[in-house]
Amino acid sequence: MTTTRPPSVDALARTLARDGPGQALPFALLVALTRKAIDAARAAGNGAQAEALARKLVTAAAAGVPQRIVNATGVLLHTNLGRAPLHPDAARRAAEVATGYGNVEFDLASGKRGGRHHYVDQLLQAVTGAEAGIAVNNNAAALLLSLGALAAPNGVLVSRGELIEIGGSFRLPELMAASGAVLIEVGTTNRTRAADYERRVEGAAAVLKVHPSNYRVEGFAEEVGYGELADIAAGAGLPFIADVGSGLLDARTPWLSGPPPSWLASEPGVRQTLEAGADVVLFSGDKLLGGPQAGLAVGKRAVVDRMAEHPTMRALRLDGPQLAALAATLELYADGRGAEIPFWAMAACSDAELRTRLQGLMAAAAVGGEIVAGASLPGAGSVPGEEIPSPVLAVTTAVDARWRRLLDATPAVLTRRQEHVLLIDLRAVDPADDAHIAAALA
Repeated sequence: MTTTRPPSVDALARTLARDGPGQALPFALLVALTRKAIDAARAAGNGAQAEALARKLVTAAAAGVPQRIVNATGVLLHTNLGRAPLHPDAARRAAEVATGYGNVEFDLASGKRGGRHHYVDQLLQAVTGAEAGIAVNNNAAALLLSLGALAAPNGVLVSRGELIEIGGSFRLPELMAASGAVLIEVGTTNRTRAADYERRVEGAAAVLKVHPSNYRVEGFAEEVGYGELADIAAGAGLPFIADVGSGLLDARTPWLSGPPPSWLASEPGVRQTLEAGADVVLFSGDKLLGGPQAGLAVGKRAVVDRMAEHPTMRALRLDGPQLAALAATLELYADGRGAEIPFWAMAACSDAELRTRLQGLMAAAAVGGEIVAGASLPGAGSVPGEEIPSPVLAVTTAVDARWRRLLDATPAVLTRRQEHVLLIDLRAVDPADDAHIAAALA
């Protein structure tokens, strides 16, 4: 029995480099993928399969190359798409530091080594009213650090209704165990009272309240508020850690014109949580704050200093470009320009403006469809259960083919399919990309 001899690795890799998705990949990676395909074809006893297998591997690899995507899903903080897009000032500042050297830990005034968080600390004080602030690489890291620095190896009181699990199988009890702290559950899933905490404070090292970021407990439910919990912790001489999650700096949203949006009604503000008596408040930098991925901790100087001095701080810290982007984002709030941050600009976009853009899209694409009432989502587990009313374009013909064509465009356009209808929501789309969507849709 004879088998077809596979091509040489080098020859097939050079063929793949000349056309299709292989053009986007470095040659060394093409060689590795080609060798893998040839080995698989040889093991199957059919060398003729080598090129087809290699093209499949190359196509899959090229799809994983980090690249910009046009987000027409209506989910503003889409976790799978990188959450909050940065303000141009933040992106520019990060690029300047990333492509050169920066004063990450150098004090230009004294000419000596400086603190990594000194400037961000000052900005966090200015925008939250806290005594001090630090930044780590995400909010889970901020929680891990706070538990390790303030509670481990002793117990932490947490309501059973707040033992959260979020995307990627992150579970609070498991993170707490990793920190070295011991979980002390109080209350029940749906009802936790002040007395439940008071009965367990003896022997505990801290009190933790976690704002549910992706679910709600409704109906026959009860929880203890931040102010009352702060009093219980203070009375027992324990630090009160408040993880508010999403990064809403101020529930009054002073950076927006008019009253706070109704969809923010149940979201705790960082400033208000501090005013209620929390010793340290933890929140994300890449959700409602609208900055880079980061976990921020603000609160009393003595508490924040304990976290900053903990050994795990070095493993969790931000690098220069992330710090630069975070600082630029916080500067926008400090300057009263928070409304310019992409998340808030998208969230505040008017119904009339979105309808006008959708009408232009329909005309340019010459596609049948209808503008209908829909809803955008804040996303990333922020403001669970809340929606932002938004008009959307509903297309009912060739739905699957159009969805695929949009995804295959360069840059790719991601939309929603729902009950055999293609839905295009422009709230999270830069107006400059409207023509690109129309061209891909036509």
